[in-house]
Amino acid sequence: MKLSRLNSLSPLNLKEWLWQPIFNDMLELLSIFKLQNYPIPVEFLYKRVVTGNAKKPIEITTSTWASKFTKVKQIRAACIQGSGSLSVLNLVIIPSIDYNLPFFGADFVTLPNGHLLALDLQPVLKSDRFHTEDVWQKLLPIHNRWQSLLPDGGDIPTEAKPYFSPGFLWTRLPLEKNSNLTIQEVIRPAFREYLSLYLELVSNAERVSKDFSLKLQAGQKSYLNYRSFKDPARGMLTRFYGKEWTEDYIHKVLFKID
Repeated sequence: MKLSRLNSLSPLNLKEWLWQPIFNDMLELLSIFKLQNYPIPVEFLYKRVVTGNAKKPIEITTSTWASKFTKVKQIRAACIQGSGSLSVLNLVIIPSIDYNLPFFGADFVTLPNGHLLALDLQPVLKSDRFHTEDVWQKLLPIHNRWQSLLPDGGDIPTEAKPYFSPGFLWTRLPLEKNSNLTIQEVIRPAFREYLSLYLELVSNAERVSKDFSLKLQAGQKSYLNYRSFKDPARGMLTRFYGKEWTEDYIHKVLFKID
């Protein structure tokens, strides 16, 4: 499939991409904001490679959608689609440091061995009650309702725990028809509810003091540094596109530190 993308807001409609309905939900919920183009270097807007062999070629594509709007420094979606059982949507929203807002994170990964699915409003300053209390009070009932319908995803690394909230929705599902139904009836509405809450927080957010803004800036840098050096997709992307492209994509697009 040949796909032309002129900028980060160019339409994205990937054939057989499992996460297209959730991506479309995101666009619907964001439509209340005036979205602006977020500059992404052209070499990262769309990347295609064919692996496998002559008898069974495997096409892999990676597309990047990104934007910015009032109170949000960057929202970006990394979208990977491959022949067979490879389908990924990694969505991160990075707020302006002038507002007391968490990150939004959604990671939906389908691999040959199953689905790994995660949602959170990730704290920038987890130990600061001024930063977390109001968010968690609203988030936890949503989390508890949806997590009760899903198997627990298991432990996460100790070093990652400062970057996740008690409302971290995390599950693993096998590759089977029942899982597709769970994605449609649980994961998709959970995503809509998590993102709706986040966008409500954005709409209501007020400017913070310069001192607190600097604390938020330090917290954001800590998270982005952690993600850029511990990105679990690094190995997969390197196999597909090589080390140089992958490292540039991770550091200059996915988890760019301004």
